[in-house]
Amino acid sequence: MSQSTLIQTLLGLHCCLFRLVKLSGVIALLGVSTHSFAQLSYTIVDTNQTECSGNSSTMGSCLSERTFGQDAQYQGYVPSYTAHGDGTVTDNNTGLVWAQTTDLDGDGKITADDKVTYDEGAAYASNLTLGGHNDWRVPTIKELYSLMLFDGEDPSGINGAGTYSIRPFIDHSVFGFESGDMVAGERLIDSQYLSSTKYVSTTMNGDETIFGVNFIDGRIKGYGATSPRGGEKTFYLLTVRGNTSYGVNNLVDNGDKTVTDKATGLTWQLGDSQQGVDWVAGIKYCESLELAGISDWRMPNIKELHSIVDYSRSPDTTNSAAIDPVFEASTMINEGVKLIIQTTGVVLLTIT
Repeated sequence: MSQSTLIQTLLGLHCCLFRLVKLSGVIALLGVSTHSFAQLSYTIVDTNQTECSGNSSTMGSCLSERTFGQDAQYQGYVPSYTAHGDGTVTDNNTGLVWAQTTDLDGDGKITADDKVTYDEGAAYASNLTLGGHNDWRVPTIKELYSLMLFDGEDPSGINGAGTYSIRPFIDHSVFGFESGDMVAGERLIDSQYLSSTKYVSTTMNGDETIFGVNFIDGRIKGYGATSPRGGEKTFYLLTVRGNTSYGVNNLVDNGDKTVTDKATGLTWQLGDSQQGVDWVAGIKYCESLELAGISDWRMPNIKELHSIVDYSRSPDTTNSAAIDPVFEASTMINEGVKLIIQTTGVVLLTIT
């Protein structure tokens, strides 16, 4: 199960939001003032999810009362990009400017030769001049995740030789994309992209761990700096520039059991549901919630939920889940180490 699926399934539910309504290209949160793009430093691009699902499969209709309130029924900022013809692309929602391809050696192909280690990626970005600019950087995990689109197709189960057509979890009509380099001995799914965000603890046998986004199977993962094949772990790299405030939260406790993130314009429930719930029960919980004089709440989509992950926190370093302490949290057992930790009832990160 991917990290994104796990988050949506195991919501405990601390994370209900006001419903989003599309109004003339501007997102309005019911019950609070509207925001234009210029006022938001952390615009969350919609998931591009258009199909409704039951517990185990997609549904032909989104009209089921039992599962009303899922992602496909609420639309946010539609993904929109402008390619400039100079190897760069602007995300028209976030304001971030991206390199268009991971073809770092410029040979017209994306292969394992284009992959870099964490240190190599940082050095490459600091020395890069592209599109007339030299202020490129390795993206943070939140910047990188802004490109994730959840209309992709999971390649799980594909084995052996053959020609496959798989839609990745990124707009490959705009960005250069390739799967793992199978000719070089990689797996099909080895399409991990580098972020500048490191886990604040360690994994495996005390290995330093780097967060990356895999645009072929649609998940965030923590990767040990040491590759299981030997040597250092390598990644594809899309450099980014501009909007250095992207991904930085500005959380305000409203004093009415709600928290507003002024960076994203989203308002959250302050506390959680105080017990774990499955996906369908979570939808019902949010759709039925009345709080702060508002009854129009909904379950967040995966990109919205990811926006409140605090990567400076972890059970090992802060004895807490990876979320800002402004939120009230229930306790649960960290079964990996058999310790009681503070958490939100939400599995925010999966590190394997």
